[in-house]
Amino acid sequence: MANSTQSDGISASIKKRLWTPVRRRTNGKLLEWAIRGTSGVARSLPISYPSLHGIEVHKNIAYGKSSDRAHTLDVWRPKNIRQPLPVVLYVHGGAFRICSKESHWLMALLHAKRGFLVFNINYRLAPKHRFPAAVKDVARAFRWAHTHAERYGGDPDRMVLAGESAGANLVLSMALASSMRQEEPWLSELYDEPMPIRAVMAACGIFQVTDSARFARKKPKMSRLTKDVLGNLSRNYLPHQHYDPGTWPMADPLVTLEQSQSLERPLPPIFAPIGTKDPVLDDTRRLHKALTKLDVPCEAPIYEGELHAFHAFYWRKRARECWESWFNFLKPYV
Repeated sequence: MANSTQSDGISASIKKRLWTPVRRRTNGKLLEWAIRGTSGVARSLPISYPSLHGIEVHKNIAYGKSSDRAHTLDVWRPKNIRQPLPVVLYVHGGAFRICSKESHWLMALLHAKRGFLVFNINYRLAPKHRFPAAVKDVARAFRWAHTHAERYGGDPDRMVLAGESAGANLVLSMALASSMRQEEPWLSELYDEPMPIRAVMAACGIFQVTDSARFARKKPKMSRLTKDVLGNLSRNYLPHQHYDPGTWPMADPLVTLEQSQSLERPLPPIFAPIGTKDPVLDDTRRLHKALTKLDVPCEAPIYEGELHAFHAFYWRKRARECWESWFNFLKPYV
């Protein structure tokens, strides 16, 4: 009996080791298909056509010398507007491993409808391309957008960075690199040749990638899908799993801010909305506390009962309220 019990235990352990990676990959694919499907259906509705809103879209423009589709962006531009437009660089989320500018067309449309020139970007995804590939790509796209804004009718001195989830991490990292010199040459350029950032939208962000399993430890009743996505974040994104928090400032911009007593240059104003049912809520609370300590203008509205990336579901009341708050937040700065 003892041998049988021991054998069963070993067998269960082996099954767990074999099954867990399969389950995690499957859950990730299911999530990606769900996002693509929802985005695709919404985009097929006539109300979503850019032309009906007086917007033109220039698709798949390379923002570097690479021929990789990950290094492309779409330009969303309101028609028949003569004066230079404020500029938004939008960086999609997706746990650093899924989604694209195609899945996040709505964010570009909403900004363009409000009179912004929008650069909606792709970037290389994990786990094939691990940190710092995504940060390098966003930095390259940021420089490209600043250089080419005038060509599309934008004002390079009125640039806004926006993103959600993983994209929120990446835009906060860009703002941080512009405010604190980093060792890497491709980041120090952002400090040495500063590009003005008027404001940042960092929605529903995961601002510390190391130890991403911490969220599940705090909420043991979290769904299996959410546990897999968050638990895999560090594993998929970082080169290996043994970094202490703060080792890589551009992976853990929150930790860098928490450890800073002052900034070399002021950070731009930051708007960081999130819902009470978002599993990464604690990161936004920590961010607001750190920014307040550093005297950075920040609003971090928390929406009761809302899930992760709730603002993407624009037909819902809370999502529309969130977007209206964001555009009101921007008014003094652009």
